[in-house]
Amino acid sequence: QAQLVESGGGLVQAGDSLRLSCATSGRTFSSMGWFRQAPGKEPEFVVVVSWSRGIAHYADSVKGRFTISSDNAKNTLYLQMNSLKPEDTAVYSCAARTRDSWSTVVLTNANEYDYWGQGTQVTVSS
Repeated sequence: QAQLVESGGGLVQAGDSLRLSCATSGRTFSSMGWFRQAPGKEPEFVVVVSWSRGIAHYADSVKGRFTISSDNAKNTLYLQMNSLKPEDTAVYSCAARTRDSWSTVVLTNANEYDYWGQGTQVTVSS
């Protein structure tokens, strides 16, 4: 049974940094990503990575501020978030899928992911 467990969220001020972690176990995944959902809004993709293509796609709203990385030895996915803004406030969840795809449309669609973590709250005060 695959498991994804996030950690690292918290309350920070605008301009601060946070690093989220997503520890995985149980399966090998073809793609993974971070999604976020603010109150009253639909889930939106933040960044997704296709391991087979070796590339990542970032949402325009986080380009240049957020960086996805992984430690294969620890089976952990990270999201480094710098220059945080109040509009980054949301529950952040990591997601994974086993089916490979080279389609950006597929990879950035939350409905295409099979496994999800429980989410971690990120709150950025102004």
